[in-house]
Amino acid sequence: MSTLRKDLEDELFWIGLAALAAAGALAVLYQCVLRHILPQVPCFFITVFGIYCPGCGGTRALSALLHGQILKALWYHPFIPYFAVIYLGFLLTQGLHRLGIKQIRGWKFHYWYLWVGIVIIALNWVVKNVFLLGFRIAM
Repeated sequence: MSTLRKDLEDELFWIGLAALAAAGALAVLYQCVLRHILPQVPCFFITVFGIYCPGCGGTRALSALLHGQILKALWYHPFIPYFAVIYLGFLLTQGLHRLGIKQIRGWKFHYWYLWVGIVIIALNWVVKNVFLLGFRIAM
């Protein structure tokens, strides 16, 4: 393995752990304090342009995924379960490998993970807006 590749995976692992810790802290802060203070803000895209944005459904998908409703999460926004599998799989396998469990090889970073994610987001956005504009079916 090249040093550059190992450095990239080291950085992604530590940034991923920090992001997971920050997301957990923010979730606790939101649930305990901010949920009752912050107003619900409607989506800018749907309000102004009358179309869904590329991220519409992401929050509902994350909530469904956290409640174990995988099919519902896929329906709301398929990128969220995809990202969860890639992100948590990378962190888990890299972490176990770093803890000395050598039978588990840490997942390697591949750029195609990003490209698949971009395609999923784009297809989801197009399909939802085709149903909304073409058939008047809100998703």
